[in-house]
Amino acid sequence: MTAVRKPLGKEGLMNVLLAPHVTEKTSLALQERNQYAFRVRRDATRTDVRRAVELMFDVKVQGVQVVNEPGKTRRFGGRSGRTQDWKKAYVRLAAGQSIDYEAQGKR
Repeated sequence: MTAVRKPLGKEGLMNVLLAPHVTEKTSLALQERNQYAFRVRRDATRTDVRRAVELMFDVKVQGVQVVNEPGKTRRFGGRSGRTQDWKKAYVRLAAGQSIDYEAQGKR
């Protein structure tokens, strides 16, 4: 049986999105599919991401895809270690919607 989690309030939703994730691949997804990428908390669900984006950017979300990214193996001198695992979310906005990162910082 799966444990059901209480929905997050506004304060919890403000902490779901950690940062926009901008790469060549995400820039292409933005141009072709109106899809934005964000680094999100590892315990965030699709519903949490959808509600957080709609709350913070005042847009209508059409769909969310979530990807768990494994940490990379790194060497520190003679020792081997790993970076932390993280989660990425691709958020597709409804037609005609967009997010302006610069305008959000000036609020």
